[in-house]
Amino acid sequence: MLRSLEIRDVLIIDRLAMELGPGLNVLTGETGAGKSILLDALGFVLGWRGRAELVRAGAPQGEVTAVFDLPPGHAAEAVLAEAGIEAEGEVILRRINTVDGRKTAWVNDRRVSGEVLRALSDVLVELHGQHDDRGLLNPRGHRLLLDAFAGVDLGPLRQAWAAARKARQALAEAEATVAAARTEEDFLRHAVAELDALNPLPGEEATLDTRRRAMQGAERIRADVARALQMLGDDGAEQALRDAQRWLEGVVDRAGGALEAPLAALSRALIELSEAQVGVEDCLSGLEVNPAELEALEERLFAIRALARKHSVTPDDLGTHAEALRGRLQALDSGAASLSRLGKAVTEAEAAYDTAARAVTLARQQAAQRLDAAMAAELAPLKMERAVFHTLISHTEAGPDGCDDVTFTVATNPGAPAGPLNRIASGGELSRFLLALKVCLTGNTPGLTMIFDEIDRGVGGATADAVGRRLKSLAATAQVLVVTHSPQVAALGAHHWRVEKRIEGEATLSTVLSLPAEARVEEIARMLSGDKVSDAARQAARALLEA
Repeated sequence: MLRSLEIRDVLIIDRLAMELGPGLNVLTGETGAGKSILLDALGFVLGWRGRAELVRAGAPQGEVTAVFDLPPGHAAEAVLAEAGIEAEGEVILRRINTVDGRKTAWVNDRRVSGEVLRALSDVLVELHGQHDDRGLLNPRGHRLLLDAFAGVDLGPLRQAWAAARKARQALAEAEATVAAARTEEDFLRHAVAELDALNPLPGEEATLDTRRRAMQGAERIRADVARALQMLGDDGAEQALRDAQRWLEGVVDRAGGALEAPLAALSRALIELSEAQVGVEDCLSGLEVNPAELEALEERLFAIRALARKHSVTPDDLGTHAEALRGRLQALDSGAASLSRLGKAVTEAEAAYDTAARAVTLARQQAAQRLDAAMAAELAPLKMERAVFHTLISHTEAGPDGCDDVTFTVATNPGAPAGPLNRIASGGELSRFLLALKVCLTGNTPGLTMIFDEIDRGVGGATADAVGRRLKSLAATAQVLVVTHSPQVAALGAHHWRVEKRIEGEATLSTVLSLPAEARVEEIARMLSGDKVSDAARQAARALLEA
């Protein structure tokens, strides 16, 4: 509920404060007094798009503050929570517009964007009038309104739609994969066979390259090692040392012990020489290269490198690449079975969606009948008992919200063709249709402030009285603020304000006065008789207030 509205330096308003109450709040005043400015100011603080320049002439900035009381569980709490703002049972909106056009907004003293204001506006306030295009007169919103009236839970339907879309996407991707695979089937089969035949292992290319270099190097050093072995053998150093040992042993007894140490050293040298011979022989044996083995090694090494270049991968990635190609080939080979399985999943998902969509359509059809009956009951007291309201449900392209297109249609007279609400009804008729719809659709919405801007225009007498009583009935469960020129409507208000202009110097200013009982008599009398208020008008005003 809108508890208070404070406006400073907006258009022709310098200072204005209103304390609104529950029930029906009426706002009256002469044409041009500034009633629309109040709605402009409220729309500004709620983030609605409106006039670009709102700052009063000569003022540095304009400011509007609106305070709303929130009952427990109000939808605004979710909006506030998403914005990281505590609700605390109320929400205080404040917005400033500087003279250079900058706009700044706060909610409960937290700075917010215009998007947050508009999100709060959607759950706090509804504005309706003859030129309302935000919901009731916009056919694109009729399905949402009917769903809200019916209490339809679209969650299962939307989940079924998402599942069907996911299944169709999976099938389409599989079909594309199989189609692409078929275009390269020959290449895949040849490449997989070639890779499988070679069967390269990770790290094998480096190992083969190392072995090849070692084998090539062995050829170059083997001759030198063989010559060294020959020099160490019987025809070389070993024979020379043994000859020297034999000659010295023949004379050792005559050398007086001088040759014993050299002979011991020669014995040790022969032992070391023998070990050296064994080592060189082992090395020479290891350097033996089989030309056929080297040729086979080089062939495999070159084959691995050529295959890597062919597939534009590194030699170590050939195995992984082969697995990928094998997977594509397997997808091709098993494509028929996979497509059949995915096609079955699509059929099942679409059947589940169709079932959910039919359930929603049935709920909408039943709700449409209830809404049409409720509208017939509401239109009769509004002096439109001959008018026919019909909720038209037609088939449309399937989507997450079903296969139904909803349009509110009316026929204002028996036998007259029915058509969309915003094209058939005249101004006065449209006002009453909108009011009846509002009573039927949102009469039980808690914590909602509904604003009707001259919705009673074009009607008078008993019809205006019927409109007023319907507004009063609506105000029993929601706060209603109505801007009216109808004395019958004004007389039914629980709270009454008059908007008037005053001249101060060369400035024209607008203000709002809360009217006590006697002042209400004068105001309603003015609305009945015009500028000159007669006693008869006052008597008629009292009669309206007492009715």
